Amino acid sequence: MPTRSTRGSNEAALRMAEEIRIEDEPGRGDVAVLDDRLYEFNAAATGVDDGRSLAIFVRDDEGTIVAGLHGWTWGGTGFVQAIWVHSTLRGHGLGSRLIAAAEAEAVRRGCHQMHLDTHSYQAPAFYRRLGYEAIGELPGWPGDKDVRIFFRKRLAG
Repeated sequence: MPTRSTRGSNEAALRMAEEIRIEDEPGRGDVAVLDDRLYEFNAAATGVDDGRSLAIFVRDDEGTIVAGLHGWTWGGTGFVQAIWVHSTLRGHGLGSRLIAAAEAEAVRRGCHQMHLDTHSYQAPAFYRRLGYEAIGELPGWPGDKDVRIFFRKRLAG
């Protein structure tokens, strides 16, 4: 049977749930709060607290980003959240160089594998050429004929 303090806590949580708001364009700081709290939970649960952001940029003479990659490393794995190369610079090896730089930094940080995902209409052949293996698929996203593909590459350290 719940104690009086447990009931009070549950009632407070239910009242707060009534205040739930959908925010179509949350501030980056608000999203960072969630990321930070989840990282704290994960670190406490696993005892692994070596997580670090990973960001690599290519800028033109004016300082404008024309290519880049961001993600993180944690627990022996590097993760690529996003990679982008300006359309005028594609096909010249810049994407491969960004991935190689991320892999090298991940190894320097003690990682033994990289993980990323892409859609079937994006760059799965590109990642396969770089030695990534498909480890899973989510069919039907974003369209019926599209597939989200999850990749991993083991890194030599």
